[in-house]
This record gives sequence, C-alpha cells and structure tokens, in this order.
Amino acid sequence: MRNTRLMTVSICAVLLGAMTAFHVYGETSSSSSAAETASITSAAEVSVSEEVQEVTESDDETAVYKVTGTGSSAASGSSALDTTDLFSDRDLAQTADLTGSEKISVSDGQTYTISKEGVYVITGTAANAQILVKAGDEDKVQLVLDGVTVTNESTPFIYVQNADKVFVTTTDSENTLTVSGAFTADGDTNTDAVIFSRDDIVVNGIGTLNIVSSDNGISSKDDLKVTGGTLNISCTSDALEANDSILIADGTINIKTDKDGLHAENDEDSTVGYIYIAGGTITIDAGDDAIHATTIAQVDGGTISLTGAEGIEGTYIQINDGEITIAASDDGINAGQKSNITTPAVEVNGGKITIAMGSGDTDGVDSNGNIILNGGTLDITAQSPFDYDGTAQNNGATIIVNGSETDTITNQMMGGHGGMGGEMGGHMGGGHGRMNGGF
Repeated sequence: MRNTRLMTVSICAVLLGAMTAFHVYGETSSSSSAAETASITSAAEVSVSEEVQEVTESDDETAVYKVTGTGSSAASGSSALDTTDLFSDRDLAQTADLTGSEKISVSDGQTYTISKEGVYVITGTAANAQILVKAGDEDKVQLVLDGVTVTNESTPFIYVQNADKVFVTTTDSENTLTVSGAFTADGDTNTDAVIFSRDDIVVNGIGTLNIVSSDNGISSKDDLKVTGGTLNISCTSDALEANDSILIADGTINIKTDKDGLHAENDEDSTVGYIYIAGGTITIDAGDDAIHATTIAQVDGGTISLTGAEGIEGTYIQINDGEITIAASDDGINAGQKSNITTPAVEVNGGKITIAMGSGDTDGVDSNGNIILNGGTLDITAQSPFDYDGTAQNNGATIIVNGSETDTITNQMMGGHGGMGGEMGGHMGGGHGRMNGGF
C-alpha cells in the first residue's frame, strides 16, 4: 500500500528478551463514482489514458496489525494479528461495477498500457500479450477477466509497475494464463510471475483463474490478497508470493509447486512477511514449504490440506480455528527464528489439526521456542510428535498421538532440539502469560 500505510517498529528490552511491536495501517472502506468512457484500439503499445469510471476506496478507518512478544513468550489465546480491518469492502466484493468500464480484447503481441484508475474488462485469446499498469500512486485499477486465454513466452501477462492497488476479478468464466519460458527482467526488476505487481494486488471474483508458470504464479512486492473465486496454480517456484503479507479471506485455491505454496518474506524488513487465513478451501502440494511466513502465520478458519517438506513454517504460528490436514517429510508445523519480532512459538487455540509425518528425523510440531496448546484437537501420527527448545503447555487441547489420546507434550530432544527444558514442559509458575494483553 502506497501512501495508505505507516509502519512503526519499536524495540525495548523486557525480561529475558526483547519486546518488538509493529503496526501496519491500511484502508478499510470503498466508494465509487462514474466518469466518461473511452475506447481502446489495438496497437503494439496501447495507452489507456482517457477519463474512465473512477472507483475509489476511502482511508477513513485504519487497520492495525500488531505483534508483541517477549523472550519468555506464551499464550493467552488473544489474536496474534489484529484482523478487524484487514479486508476492505471492495476487497470482499466478488463482482465489479461495470458502469463506464473499458473493454480490452487481447491480441497476439500486443501490450495494453493502463495509465488511469478505472475498471477494465478483458477478453480474448492471444500469445505474448500483456496488460501493463502504469497508473498514479493513488489510483485503484480493476482488471475484470471475462474468458481470457493468454500464453506468453517470457513476460507476465499482468504487470503492475505502479498503482495504489490492483484488483484481478474473474467473471463467471474460465481464464487461463501461462508463461512457458524463462522470464525476462525489466531492468533491475525480476518480473518472474504470471501476475507480477510492485504494489498491492487483490484476486477475487466468481469464476476460475488458471495459472501455469515456469517460475512464480502471482507475486506482489507489497500485499497480496485472495478473497474469492477459484484459483488453480501450477508452477516451479512460489505459487503465491508477497513481500509484506498474504491475506486469504475465502475462495478455492489449488496449488501444485516445486517450491513454496504461500511465501511471505521481505529481504529488507524482517518485521513483515506474515500470512493470515480466515477461510476458504486451500489445497497445496509443495516441493518445499506449503506455507512459509517470516513473522506470523495465523489461521482463523478454512479447510486446508497441505503436503510438502514442511506444512506451516513461521516465527509465530497461531491456529485459532479451521480444519487443517498436513502430510510432511520434515516438520508438520515448524516455528523457527525467521524474524526477531518474538520468541518462536506454536500456539493452538482451536480447530482440528491432523498431521501425518514421514519416517526418519521428522517432527509433527517443532518449535525452536515454545508450544502452547489452549484448545482444539491435534491428531499426530509420527515417531516424534513434538520437539521444542523452550517450554510446553497443554491448557485444554485434545492431543492424539499415534491413535491414543494423551495429556502429555513429549519432547523429542533430537538434533539439538529440546535443549532448553526437555520434559520440563510445565507452566513455570505461570511465567507464560503475555505482557499487557499482548499475544
């Protein structure tokens, strides 16, 4: 988000470690107004600069995403992320207001440059075609895919060079976007995804979007949201990739990838790179991590099926609801020190989690810090169900290990894990409470 988000990071020494908080501010509401419509003619470089319908979002309200952790972090069951306003009304709207919209019918070898805010309905079949968004910093552009089939050799079909936010919305139609060869960089920008955006992008709609890529599927250098529709991605690298966050409200997502299914990471800012799932039906078959977050991975709902070397990886992993099935060859759920925002931890407050691990030195739930189970059900089939370096609490979760219910969180203590407490796993005199209502 450009000019709509302010991030502040504060760090201070507290107790056994450092307490870090970050705040991200974003828009939450939308409004729309109509302007004049102009036509588009096909050319090798088509500039869409005429006045079109203006659809805007207001920034009256503020969404705050807050993380607070300590060196002796533990759980109180409160949300790791403030999820109140993560999605604006327009993010969640699955159909576009087509009043005054522009029409684009793609043709072979054509680049269509969009330079102003508006709604653009895209149709047709083409090879080596591109929608290039070069709009203003405050402009919101909506691309409505209405039966589009495009196969490119080396460039993204949708390339967002500049905008405030871009919506990719499917009508009740099937759309297939393919890049079959090695991607060509745009100067210093490695445009390595079928949909590549330097700014915020939202995928929604009521139809189907198929993406086939020789590299990444959809990549955003800011925030990436999926709020509806059916999204099928087959790729060799990350299927959904974002620098700041990946936020999923709903929809059906099917991913087959040689690398990560969802990957959120910012090489220049270790306080972002988080993933939030509120709902939807998500199926991921990954060669590496099915879900990988630098900071927080939080699941509040949905039906999620994950296959990969690791199911969910992040610094702080919080599961509050949903039905999650994981088949992994390394760790089912892994909390590691990917960021210094807090002590690594796995926290389960609700939902049903089923983990089946491969043989060898594998762990169902592995934390380089703590494990906190407040509720929900964990059904783990593994030689090593748990492995942790800090402490462990079971405050009311149902734990099933290899078919038998237990109240014990055992510690594998293999490969250097579990060296900070072994079977201590206790409550340490209540020292696991969060400070000042933090997470």
